[in-house]
Amino acid sequence: MNQKIFEEIISSLIPYYRDSAAAEDGAKKVGWRDAVAQKRRFVALAQLLPIETPFSINDLGCGHGDLLPFLWDFGFKAVDYAGYDVMEEMIRMAKTKQGKLSRKFALIKTALEMRTADFTVASGIFNLRANLSDKEWLAYILDTLVQMDVRSVKGFAFNCLTRYSDEEYMRPELYYADPFFMFDHCKRRFSKNIALLHDYGEFDFTVIVRK
Repeated sequence: MNQKIFEEIISSLIPYYRDSAAAEDGAKKVGWRDAVAQKRRFVALAQLLPIETPFSINDLGCGHGDLLPFLWDFGFKAVDYAGYDVMEEMIRMAKTKQGKLSRKFALIKTALEMRTADFTVASGIFNLRANLSDKEWLAYILDTLVQMDVRSVKGFAFNCLTRYSDEEYMRPELYYADPFFMFDHCKRRFSKNIALLHDYGEFDFTVIVRK
């Protein structure tokens, strides 16, 4: 990621999440409508993961680290988890919220600063496009997917807001991706084993890449 894009992202994220921080619902503090919406995204991303065997996972854009307790509750017990975020405030809150697990969270600038793990997931990091054009933001997304692929041995998954959202609810500061383009790109670039999930009741979709 070049310095311009990184600075644009941080300059947009700080006021956005500062406004969200006043919410009582923890999911709203990290930009989701509510805890139900956040969990639906987690359930979709979890389709990537093996339920019966141990695995390591990177959580890119971890926020407050809510994915970790979700994985335990969902039945993934032997999880070697590491959470990463570009916002210092998010890492600080994750370490506070997750208590003894504070060592599992780290501040980064690019996905390449993550360790190599079996899997990587990213939830919500491609939604707020800062002051960048659609072309610039898409280039950032595709570059980040390459970095996720490099750091993932067995596969990765991510979500994006969908261009099929109802127009009256679409907001100019958000990026609405083409699910068919994302599916085709991942199919051609990363693996033949790709799944597109667009059926879980939210205005977004999830792409699962299995190697």
